[in-house]
Amino acid sequence: MQLSETFTNGDRSSAFAQTSLDEVSIYRKVTWRIVPFLMLCYIVAYLDRVNVGFAKLQMLSDLKFSDTVFGLGAGVFFFGYFLFEVPSNVILHKVGARVWIARIMLTWAVISGAFMFVSTPFTFYVMRFFLGLAEAGFFPGIILYLTYWYPAARRSRMVCTFMTAIPLAGVIGGPLSGWIMESFAGVNGLTGWQWMFVIEAIPAIVLGLAVLIYLDDGIRSAKWLTTAEKDLLEQRIEQDAKSKVEHPSLRAMFSDSRVWIMALIYFCCVMGQYGLTFWMPTLIKTAGIKGVLNIGLFTAIPYSAAVVAMLVLGRSSDKYLERRWHLVIPMLLGAVGLVGSALAGTTNTGIAIMFLTIAAAGVLSSAPLFWSLPTSFLSGVAAAAGIAAINSIGNLAGFVSPFLIGAIKDMTQSTDIALYVLAAVLLAGAAVVLTVPARLVNR
Repeated sequence: MQLSETFTNGDRSSAFAQTSLDEVSIYRKVTWRIVPFLMLCYIVAYLDRVNVGFAKLQMLSDLKFSDTVFGLGAGVFFFGYFLFEVPSNVILHKVGARVWIARIMLTWAVISGAFMFVSTPFTFYVMRFFLGLAEAGFFPGIILYLTYWYPAARRSRMVCTFMTAIPLAGVIGGPLSGWIMESFAGVNGLTGWQWMFVIEAIPAIVLGLAVLIYLDDGIRSAKWLTTAEKDLLEQRIEQDAKSKVEHPSLRAMFSDSRVWIMALIYFCCVMGQYGLTFWMPTLIKTAGIKGVLNIGLFTAIPYSAAVVAMLVLGRSSDKYLERRWHLVIPMLLGAVGLVGSALAGTTNTGIAIMFLTIAAAGVLSSAPLFWSLPTSFLSGVAAAAGIAAINSIGNLAGFVSPFLIGAIKDMTQSTDIALYVLAAVLLAGAAVVLTVPARLVNR
């Protein structure tokens, strides 16, 4: 089957182009109710996932780990993530978002805090694997949850807004992690990195309990909406579903070539994303910044730029209903930034930080912009499984990327070649995006 045939999404719906003032206010009400809370949960999730990058600044010397050991341990997270992600999202679709998301958050909080006991490469690998197993389903679950509330024409902006939690986790987590590691080192006989894991696990426990009280499973169960508001929101979701082809079974969904093309594109996005986020503290240090706290403060610069880029591009993508170039351009910018930071090296700290900022703005913007593509043709249980499948396969790059950088750094004593490889992968992913016919995804 040809690609142009498999990407049949129907005509662009004019129902979403013309919205009444009441409808706008209703969606604003929904957004203020659920999106900031979901963002806060994801900030905590992402911080607990990648704070190992900051722990590396002390952990490797304390435990005598090599960069290869660190890269492998950072990446092993995604094996557990891969194995349980699809089942987790299917369970969420059946039992409801509130209970299942709370379960995910409470489980990963306990495991994340237990990282203080890591002492050998084996325990490091095992803990990272189980952290991935525990957190599996959270991100695709939230993407699925947003499809319960927003039609396709509104979804790109919401996903981009939600995913600004990634760079915000860097803006907040960088200085916070640096401060904890520097200020708590030696307190009660524990190292700074041990305190960091314990302290940064506490918010996940609090928010996991809050999910049970605050979050609704969907439109109909939301007591803060009137009956008329619920009817309008459900009507929009039903109209949106009519333009999608419902897969009769999970086997049919997995045999759909679009799912695998989306997974390939997302794999390329994730290669850049985790290569940058796991190694950002090391790259900042390589650029010439000294001291754990200073490194933490400087990581806030690239992440702050990424927040702005994600919000601007998400709004623009929905305004013009254009999806391909809104994904391709950030991927190209990410590649340019990675190459530029490698070329700058330690000779010019300011230029190196500037290129890392360009890389972060491009790489971190590409992931949320990507999700406007698969959610344009997946619905129902196929959306639950399809989103999770794409995310889990794509996130295998989360294993490849940090391990690749660590192995190359050990062999060459430099991260330059690894950054060139990540840039090439982003360019390849952008090329694949351009093979998707514009008329079939711009909606």
